[in-house]
Amino acid sequence: MIKKNYTLVNEFLLLGFKDLHSFQIPFFLLLIAIYSITIVGNILIVALVSMSHQLHSPMYLFLSHLSLCDIFISTNVTPKTLQIILLGKSVISARDCIIQLYLFGAAGTIECCLLTVMSYDRYLAICRPLHYTTIMNVRLLHTLIIWSWMAGFVILLITYILVLELEFCGPNIIDHFFCDLAPLIELSCSDTSVVQIEVSIAAIVLSLFQFMFVIGTYICIFKGIFQITSTSGRQKVFSTCSSHLSVVCTYYGTMITLYVAPSKGVSMNFNKVLSLLNTVVTPMFNPIIYSLRNKEIREAMSKCILVIMALKVNYIEEQGKKHL
Repeated sequence: MIKKNYTLVNEFLLLGFKDLHSFQIPFFLLLIAIYSITIVGNILIVALVSMSHQLHSPMYLFLSHLSLCDIFISTNVTPKTLQIILLGKSVISARDCIIQLYLFGAAGTIECCLLTVMSYDRYLAICRPLHYTTIMNVRLLHTLIIWSWMAGFVILLITYILVLELEFCGPNIIDHFFCDLAPLIELSCSDTSVVQIEVSIAAIVLSLFQFMFVIGTYICIFKGIFQITSTSGRQKVFSTCSSHLSVVCTYYGTMITLYVAPSKGVSMNFNKVLSLLNTVVTPMFNPIIYSLRNKEIREAMSKCILVIMALKVNYIEEQGKKHL
């Protein structure tokens, strides 16, 4: 049975960004705009993939789940961050802090897994096109999606339980804009070596190994692209893969810098900037990158707009007939 560990510290104080001064309101408005674009853009991708038959392929189904994960990550962190910016600081209960930590870690793990299976899907489509439909069948597709979500929640449950075992005796000030693991365990008066070892192993397995797998698949993909004789065909395949590769490099780059690379000598402000990029900005870029660089999504969006306009015109005409 897990023992209670909040006998001395029942809440934490998140300091957020202490040196904003006159930039407080502009920064607050900027984050609101980014969060709004993130939610609207990712919901739009999920809706387009759900409604458009031309997007009912493994690549776009993976993309819709990636969008759901981006909504999950951004919603877990951004609202509290906005509160901290507006008030200058914010109090969060120990229970809510650890729950936020767990949900953030789970969402990050899910995103890593989804990016990995998306690279595998592109490898099969380009390097083994004749066997693609046989290998990437409905069963494997659903298995990979379920595995990605289950991996996030199950693996991070281990970290969550280990953090619950820690005791926090004070101080209770976290110099961050959300409950990240490193600043949280620094406040613990318990032995945190087990947590740090488990997190290091999980980070290496989930980040470095999967990143190496993605790099390996893209080496094979680029070899396959260069073997395509048609220039237009080569450009089409490269355009499809470059969107995913851009997202992979941004996401894994910030994650490896934050959680795998040594952090000694790195300022807390630099870590905050990287965390902000990873949790707030990157989820906004994903739908923008995919929508701008993907012809099928642009076409589906255009058709959706035309249908909405046609329905609006019909509604106006019907209302006009009623008044006659």
